[in-house]
Amino acid sequence: MEKVLAAAQPYLLGKSVRDLVIGVSLIGCQLDNGDIGVSYVLRDDLPNGCSDFPYAQEVIGKPASEIARWIISGSEDLQRAIAASVLTAASCGQNIPDDDPSGMLFGIRVHPGDTVGMVGMIGHVARQISKSVKELIIFDKGISLHGGDSMIHPMEEQPKLLPACDVVVLSGTTTINNSIDPLLAMCGKAREILMVGPSTPMFPEGWRGSGVTRLAGSWWDKGHKEEIFKSISLACGVSYLKKFMQKKVVDVKKF
Repeated sequence: MEKVLAAAQPYLLGKSVRDLVIGVSLIGCQLDNGDIGVSYVLRDDLPNGCSDFPYAQEVIGKPASEIARWIISGSEDLQRAIAASVLTAASCGQNIPDDDPSGMLFGIRVHPGDTVGMVGMIGHVARQISKSVKELIIFDKGISLHGGDSMIHPMEEQPKLLPACDVVVLSGTTTINNSIDPLLAMCGKAREILMVGPSTPMFPEGWRGSGVTRLAGSWWDKGHKEEIFKSISLACGVSYLKKFMQKKVVDVKKF
């Protein structure tokens, strides 16, 4: 994440946070140039009690580069998720291509004999991939903690199963919960490692040499900022915001 932050600096400098909303499922951030970023709220490890998140009151008006630094220095998942929303907003300053929905999934090719690992359950991606490969192995901490899905493998099996995967799909939230570096260390065999979801920090230069081959994130229609923020404040999920979403995909090596 140090490398990602370094790549993001040119797009953070001179900008500040204009507005912020923290919902039950999502966070929305707007920078002073109008660009919007969205990230997930990882609720499972957040502390209980009232008034436990004083840093949130300090964000509006602060330099974007200062708040983005929380992706590393943040003391808990919510603070790092705020940083992720700032990073996704700042990424809009780059010339990143749109996803091509008529082509292969995120531009990658999977084979019938492939074993695919997924960290962070992404339902529509899982359904599409599972039809085309030998095995799909899914890990999701939140689902594992609360149960309810027999498809999910126990988290403790990651060191055994991820090294055998030909393709790995990582949720962008792995940058929020400090799991990204150990996960990448387990994926040495994978010919493709994708990072997927709105929390994905779309700075290709920062991911070169990491093993991540493709970034698939989202930008947001800033002309509908009020609707986006109101919906987030009412506990909506990403599926509810799809009409305001612009999906982006970039090959890390070719950008």
